[in-house]
Amino acid sequence: MTRGNQRDLARQKAQKKNQELSKGKRNDNLTVEQRKARDAELMREKQKKKEEDAAAAAAGKVK
Repeated sequence: MTRGNQRDLARQKAQKKNQELSKGKRNDNLTVEQRKARDAELMREKQKKKEEDAAAAAAGKVK
């Protein structure tokens, strides 16, 4: 009975090890070029939205 938590400790240790090993891996199955294009498009959309919000705020102040 004194070793009852060994299984739990080993399971936690294995889970932590698996997390460390899979930290940098991606699961999106895209090439580098595809990923760059996707990210660039997302950033363009974010920038456009931010500019529109700034223009709306500026228009609100003028009135």
